[in-house]
Amino acid sequence: MKPLVAIVGRPNVGKSMLFNKLCGQRLSIVEDTPGVTRDRLYAPCEWRNRTFDIVDTGGIEPGTDDQILSFMREQAEIAIGTATVIVFVCDIKTGLTASDQEVANLLLRSGKPVVLAVNKSDQTGRENPDIYEFYNLGLGDPIAVSAIHGHGTGDLLDACFEHFPPQEEEDEEDDVIKVAVIGKPNVGKSSLVNRILGEERVIVSNVAGTTRDAVDSYFENKQGKYRFIDTAGMRKKSKVDDRIEKFSVLRATMAIERSDVCLIMIDAQEGVTEQDTKVAGLAHEAGKACIIVVNKWDAIEKDGKTMDKMRQDVMRDLSYMTYAPIVFISALTGQRVDRLFELINYVNNQAAMRITTGMLNSLLADATARVQPPTDKGRRLKVYYMTQVGVKPPHFVCFCNDARLFHFSYQRYLENQIRSTFGLEGTPVRLTVRERSEKEG
Repeated sequence: MKPLVAIVGRPNVGKSMLFNKLCGQRLSIVEDTPGVTRDRLYAPCEWRNRTFDIVDTGGIEPGTDDQILSFMREQAEIAIGTATVIVFVCDIKTGLTASDQEVANLLLRSGKPVVLAVNKSDQTGRENPDIYEFYNLGLGDPIAVSAIHGHGTGDLLDACFEHFPPQEEEDEEDDVIKVAVIGKPNVGKSSLVNRILGEERVIVSNVAGTTRDAVDSYFENKQGKYRFIDTAGMRKKSKVDDRIEKFSVLRATMAIERSDVCLIMIDAQEGVTEQDTKVAGLAHEAGKACIIVVNKWDAIEKDGKTMDKMRQDVMRDLSYMTYAPIVFISALTGQRVDRLFELINYVNNQAAMRITTGMLNSLLADATARVQPPTDKGRRLKVYYMTQVGVKPPHFVCFCNDARLFHFSYQRYLENQIRSTFGLEGTPVRLTVRERSEKEG
């Protein structure tokens, strides 16, 4: 296992900015509002030819009654429990506070190695004398860092490096399927991730907008290795007035981009809403393998025809995604959640399928004989041949005499022929039309 470095501290000391600086990308939302980071957020990092993971946590408020803040404290405590090294971040501008002392006591009790980082030490040159008061925490030498400018981060990583276990051969992550869990707020995305992982990995609350960052969780079972990305719910643009939430939509879109499979979650009680069609459209446009997951199935009054009717409604409302399998689950009770793994593996394999040019051209000859290509003003479309140029999603190129004659309806017909012959269930198909003269053909 790769070493794990947890960044902890009270709210607004600059943990997320330090996290972004260390991993070299803007993964964690940075905003001057306490409580922006709520869940644990992971990113890979490299130092001195050693790869490890960093985890950013919500600020620890030691004695709080607020529901979300106490959840954040639990999340931070779980991160502390799993970390190899803990980076405790304090703020030189506010100085040492009683909360810092309480967090330090919590860390000392954990028995884990702790590196003390005093952030916002932005001036270079002589040392700020205010740093000496942090010796009172009893955590050894404080390291002055500036998350904005990057000063001191090398010393900080060197100090963490000292506590890493000896390097063993670390497994390649090639066989890990990345699964993005997407949908509008409050459809149960975080509940599903927690049900799969069997731990309170993501904060679950009835307050819409609890999840703000896209959060990665590794999971392994006999069916394979997975990395689940729980994303913030995407609301209608008109409702996104909060700056932080604008970042969340962007982050969810980035999560779709880096995933292999998207689980599109829909609330069984509400059916497919306009917002669901937009979220599903993002995954479809990105060319990702998709599974439509209808959650909260336990809360529905059922008779023999309920599931078929719901399936038809979903197919009608998401008519551009008829290729995606639909599964009815309950994240709360765990009903049919296990079935998701075989479906994830199946649609991931379908999206990576390669079809030989020979097989495609025999299908093309058969399809054009069955339904004649369209004509326009006495000129008939001729499709010379077809070949596959890419996977994830499967991408085919058709060479023809005149692209203007290649109507959308005929493209759809050919796409349906490819699907009925080769399957390709759960994945979009890209079809590109190219012209070439008969002499070239």
